[in-house]
Amino acid sequence: MSETRNRSGIRSGGIAVFGAAALMVGSMLAGVPALAQEMTDVGTPRDQTLIVDMLNARVANPNTMNPYQQGVTINQGLHQMAEALMWDIDTASGKQIPDLAADMPEALNSDYTKFKVKLRQGLTWSDGKPFTADDVVFTADMIAKTSGIAYSAAFNNAIKKFTKVDDYTVEIETTKPTPRLPIVLGSLIYGNPFHVVPKHVWEKVDPATFSNFPPVTISAYKYKSSDPNGSWFLWEKREDWKNSDVGQIVGEPKAQYVLFRSYGTEEKRVLAMAQNNMDILTDISPESLDILRKQNPNVHAWYDGFPYANLDDPCERGIHFNTSKAPYDKAETRWALALAINLQQASIATFSGMLRASPLGMPPTSVLMKTYHKPMVPWLTDFALSDGYKPFDPDYAVKLADQLRSEGATDIPTDPDKVRDLLGVGWWKFDPDEASKLLTAQGFKKDGDKWQTPDGKPWTITINAPADFEVQSQRLAFAVANEWNAFGIETNVQQMQDGPFFTAENTGNYEVGSYWGSSCGIVPDPFVRMEGWHKDYVRPNGTATSSNQGRYSNDELSALIDKLRTVPSEDPQVVEIGTDILKELVKGLPSIEMFGTSKFVPVNETYWTNYPSATNYYEGPWWWWSNFKFIAAKIEPKAK
Repeated sequence: MSETRNRSGIRSGGIAVFGAAALMVGSMLAGVPALAQEMTDVGTPRDQTLIVDMLNARVANPNTMNPYQQGVTINQGLHQMAEALMWDIDTASGKQIPDLAADMPEALNSDYTKFKVKLRQGLTWSDGKPFTADDVVFTADMIAKTSGIAYSAAFNNAIKKFTKVDDYTVEIETTKPTPRLPIVLGSLIYGNPFHVVPKHVWEKVDPATFSNFPPVTISAYKYKSSDPNGSWFLWEKREDWKNSDVGQIVGEPKAQYVLFRSYGTEEKRVLAMAQNNMDILTDISPESLDILRKQNPNVHAWYDGFPYANLDDPCERGIHFNTSKAPYDKAETRWALALAINLQQASIATFSGMLRASPLGMPPTSVLMKTYHKPMVPWLTDFALSDGYKPFDPDYAVKLADQLRSEGATDIPTDPDKVRDLLGVGWWKFDPDEASKLLTAQGFKKDGDKWQTPDGKPWTITINAPADFEVQSQRLAFAVANEWNAFGIETNVQQMQDGPFFTAENTGNYEVGSYWGSSCGIVPDPFVRMEGWHKDYVRPNGTATSSNQGRYSNDELSALIDKLRTVPSEDPQVVEIGTDILKELVKGLPSIEMFGTSKFVPVNETYWTNYPSATNYYEGPWWWWSNFKFIAAKIEPKAK
């Protein structure tokens, strides 16, 4: 590993390749003036074009925008700017808001299996056709009847049928009590797989194979043009923007164009923002942020000082297993792998120690730490494995803070409680001896300093990791590989573009991966993601699934999820049941949860301003979520 320190005294540790990338950025930026451009290179006026980094980098299949096809990317602006969901999320308040729906659903019976939903009137599709209940009912029928859609099985498991009452009213029946219907069919985190499509277009095609290109859209922007190689996608404000959800809810967006663009590697993306060819970046490393802020004074992070990143992202990062594949089908094996990780070193190697640890299957956001992490510390401290070993270390954060301070880091609190607020309530002990004991009991053996599987073969692990997107998960994979290699397991990282990366997870074509999908939460009600661990979602390897990609089957866990499903979100039992679910996930450890997500997602105020920030908190910095269209509508042009 290589190490540098930035001017703030923050230790920029890391895997050599990433340190080299940051140095390359600095070299490329040296002497580069921040010159304003009159026109973008796609032919639009620069001061009328909001340029956004694409979360999943270059799109491998740019002429396909069918959100129901496996492996299709929608983060090139379709999902954020051009579509709309039944219900979306206001992250500042933590509450859902009606989008295509005109209001929250009305329960028509006491067991929450039948609902009436009023739809927003006055909306039109981008081709001028009106949006009505026919589109919503058609979409539901299409999903239910098309087995080739990966979402079909999950949808049918929850929804019985949609019925049109009139042009702007539908009734929805569910297969089981569903007091959280807006969560099932709307956004709480990122988006929702229920994408309403225009009936007049989709009724003429096979929805499982339809390319949906160019798409007919419903929100304030329509497709304008794109790069045939998938590097950029241009969206133009509709002339009839008043007939969109954004037009009715927020008002007229100021940007005439929104350009979603991938410049490739991190150093190229950072260079683009330094040269004012990018307004909003998705994930970059802390080293790159430090360089970028020095090169362009108009660039700002969420905070102006330590820790710079927003630490309240609702998804946490860790190592996920396909628990249907040996040897990862045994909890003892997964626990041994957890205890073989020195999390302090992994934190420093990943993001210079600027990460909040979490031992639970729930992100350590400020709200959820108060609700779950802190109250569960006594249970975590007393928790023991089957051999009586107690794995929890409540002083992890204190030890990491001491290490960072000893190496020159500044602005880290000294009060232990404040340190835990910043860096986490604790994590699992680094104990190679206990890890070895657990493996030996399962039949693993050592040949010299290398581990063998119970069948006598060398134990090798390949960790699937993102390539050129989701930098924290990418770097975390390398950090964990370093730890497991040091422990004696030959471990390598396979970096993958977004399509193959998520397809492998959904189809079970992996053993170990740096994934995050099942470990998300934004409000104390954990149902939205915990429900995804239910055994009903387990599918054979080779068959795509929309939930439980770890193929984890646990009767006790599923029974708790069934119990949670029947309880309304505001019921006090929600936290009690949620706590029991988290305990079951600790016991079985189907994934090694490690850190909340630290989002170093800077913005450039050369052309645009009024971005959300820690001091302007009208939304979180989630540029890749479905609610970005509401954020974008509030971004203002910089006064000339």
